[in-house]
Amino acid sequence: MYADENVIKIKHDVLYEVAKLAFAGELDAKRDHIAVELIPGPTPQFRCCIYKEREIIRQRVRLAEGKAPGPVDDGNIIQVISSACEDCPISSYTVTENCQNCIGKACINACKFGAIEAGRHRSHIDASKCKECGKCAQACPYNAIAHLKRPCKFSCPVNAITYDENGISIIDREKCIRCGKCIHSCPFGAIGSKTFIVDVINAIKAGKKVYAMAAPATEGQFGADITMASWDKAMKEVGFTDFYDVGLGGDMTAAYEAEEWAEAYGEGKKKVTSCCPAFVNMVRLHYPELAECVSTTVSPMCAVSRLIKAKDPDAVTVFIGPCLAKKSEVVDQKIEGNADYVLTYSEIRAIMKAKNVVLEPCDNTDQEASTFGKRFANSGGVTAAVMQSLKESEKTIDAKVCVANGAAECKKALLLMKAARLPQDFIEGMACEGGCVGGPSAYDDQFSSKKNRDTLIAAADGRGIHENLGNYDMDSFSMHRE
Repeated sequence: MYADENVIKIKHDVLYEVAKLAFAGELDAKRDHIAVELIPGPTPQFRCCIYKEREIIRQRVRLAEGKAPGPVDDGNIIQVISSACEDCPISSYTVTENCQNCIGKACINACKFGAIEAGRHRSHIDASKCKECGKCAQACPYNAIAHLKRPCKFSCPVNAITYDENGISIIDREKCIRCGKCIHSCPFGAIGSKTFIVDVINAIKAGKKVYAMAAPATEGQFGADITMASWDKAMKEVGFTDFYDVGLGGDMTAAYEAEEWAEAYGEGKKKVTSCCPAFVNMVRLHYPELAECVSTTVSPMCAVSRLIKAKDPDAVTVFIGPCLAKKSEVVDQKIEGNADYVLTYSEIRAIMKAKNVVLEPCDNTDQEASTFGKRFANSGGVTAAVMQSLKESEKTIDAKVCVANGAAECKKALLLMKAARLPQDFIEGMACEGGCVGGPSAYDDQFSSKKNRDTLIAAADGRGIHENLGNYDMDSFSMHRE
């Protein structure tokens, strides 16, 4: 995954400025000043001129406010910042200086679209005619035709990105699974996501009962001494009414999904997990014939949100994690009782910075989730939790599970299921490599965060899933999609 400190700094600076002005009640009056403050000039910092740089900042401000960066909004949470997207080659195939301008003209003969013509020193590809089939590159005996892959397009696992005649990337909303891989692959920072920062801040300022819910992947992301208790303290200082560990939702989802798996196994039916929204989007948009195989059990995020709203009907619930697709679960899937808003780590950190709140080391006490619920964010964690729940309920089944780690493996597993050739009984699908801990908005790398997580989780009290859920009123709400 591509990451550049300059791109990340620009993004974070914009988020912070928007959060600061929103808390101060000055966003409407001063939003137009943000671009000038961040790009004071007269010397440009990263583009041709300060006017282009300021336009990029303005479009980023719109994203931070939850709007499309331009006048057209197709509803997708992931958007192209058009003013930043223009420097990639329009044609992905180009003739290099290795071309010997040979007599054979194998490249020209191989092209079925008349896109290549001879030049004085080398062949030339007409981008308006090129269909990017790659036949010319395969035919060239000198390997003189290079395939220049656009980072965003190459990173997209479902081929949802194309580009217009001006070279501006276009995201096909009907193909995009909202995984966010394109965002961090672009070296120009030309793709971003809409945020709920202003909505959350306005809800807190309005005195509403706003509850923060942190993803299981949060544990270990910020160091071995930053616990869920650290988050509890920080979120209450920001202004949230209360805080929940969504590892608890992992326990809930595992328990109810275990019942589904046991029933499906007895009937000879195959199922796929429902906790990863990008994976669910992949099924929904690219394999609709398999939609009935998606578990009806809600995600851990939705489970905790429903638990909170069952106790407090006026609650506003906010999920915090490394996942962009969770925004899609809220916006696109529209599941009753789900979280109202979703914030990534960079977005909640902007809110915390605006309130001068920092995460501080706290004892790892008052665990809300079992060890299995806490590991829900790892690839294979869902399977382990479901199997543990089956074991605890004495419904052990001899089921085989395909743990699809990353979008490529998810596609392969779904293709096999579609062709009725999947040897396993169930698919655990995670669109991000490593699971949620490898999400596009993760704060730390997987190796470091895993080491920290293992240290923190080792301190858990060892309660079983069902024992843990005995502390909560699970009959006050439904655990199924409705």
